[in-house]
Amino acid sequence: MPTDEPTADDVVQTASDAAEGYVFLQYKQSAVRDLDVTVTFEDGVLEVDVYLNAPDSEDTPDAEQVADDAALAARNAVDELFGE
Repeated sequence: MPTDEPTADDVVQTASDAAEGYVFLQYKQSAVRDLDVTVTFEDGVLEVDVYLNAPDSEDTPDAEQVADDAALAARNAVDELFGE
């Protein structure tokens, strides 16, 4: 019986895209030295980890805060995917 629920792959892709998209709204892609977004979705539990190595200066946002906000953006995108 088909279900309207997103697949685990859909959830992971949505979360990953949202986190990465958020980071690149904050920094130019060429300024990001390293970005690793790890997303798992198992048994209805979403885990998002974002590692960001980006320049730290007065003219740029705090990389740690951007990583935290990117993980939150990923969770919000998945909530929207489930219609919550």
